[in-house]
Amino acid sequence: MAAALTLAERGRGRTAPNPNVGCVIVKDGRVLGRGWTQPGGRPHAEAMALEEAGGAARGATAFVTLEPCAHRSERGPACAVSLAQSGVARVVYALGDPDPRTDGRGAELLRSAGVTVVGGVLADAARQAMAGFLMRQAHDRPHVTLKLATSLDGRIALASGESRWITGPEARAHAHLERARHEAILVGRGTIEADAPRLDVRLLGLEARSPRRILLSRTAAPPKGWDVVTAPEDIARLERVDHLLVEGGAEAASAFLRADLVDRLLLYRAPILIGEGRPAIGDIGLAALDAAHGRWRLDDARVLGSDRLEVYLRMRD
Repeated sequence: MAAALTLAERGRGRTAPNPNVGCVIVKDGRVLGRGWTQPGGRPHAEAMALEEAGGAARGATAFVTLEPCAHRSERGPACAVSLAQSGVARVVYALGDPDPRTDGRGAELLRSAGVTVVGGVLADAARQAMAGFLMRQAHDRPHVTLKLATSLDGRIALASGESRWITGPEARAHAHLERARHEAILVGRGTIEADAPRLDVRLLGLEARSPRRILLSRTAAPPKGWDVVTAPEDIARLERVDHLLVEGGAEAASAFLRADLVDRLLLYRAPILIGEGRPAIGDIGLAALDAAHGRWRLDDARVLGSDRLEVYLRMRD
């Protein structure tokens, strides 16, 4: 299942509105087929893995990160049906599919065909891997990651506005990898006016995965090729966007934090002190210090060159 989850990450940011699923088919300790949801949502991970396994899939075990779909569409058959027809003996999945067209029906279809079904394996890891799909299903909005690159004293630029570069090349490369894992990237009007950012992916081989560009502004017209939202809540209307990266500007960061729409925080910190400079965020609507506690959980920490990355997840009921 861990291998299937790794495969699922390959599709992150490219499969909306479908989930980014991974699948591994194994028999007698040998991997027969691997698959992950392809760009645009098809083929599904199971279809890709079954095609690779061919007739050898009979009697095998399929490890899938999400309950196989039970509904047929114009774009292809239901994966639960395909798995049953392939003759696999066992299907192990991480999470049940919240889509009402499946939601337990996939597992039941497989069981009725004589396939042994096991669910709930590495479920927490699967929730993180498919956070965008699950957020869209549960709350009808994208999963939001806020990226901040700051000095040790929380500054994103000198008082003059100079900000290139706060962090080093390794941290910036990691940030470009994060861009490649999101369907869309958002900055505020101040960032557009100050930096005229390209917001593309500048990593060899991943250039085609540059995200759709979004401007947050109530008044400014977006540059050519950009879309605009007037408030953080408007992101719910972004079609085929399940993962949104908020990258630019203290005002944009503050607006999303104030609206409590940040689900994941990437904090890149450079070992420098700036002093009098521009802060990373402004007012986020806290009325009392107690309200600041118990909201964020450290999920990852690593060193990137001379910089440090900390990843925090928003703790929600």
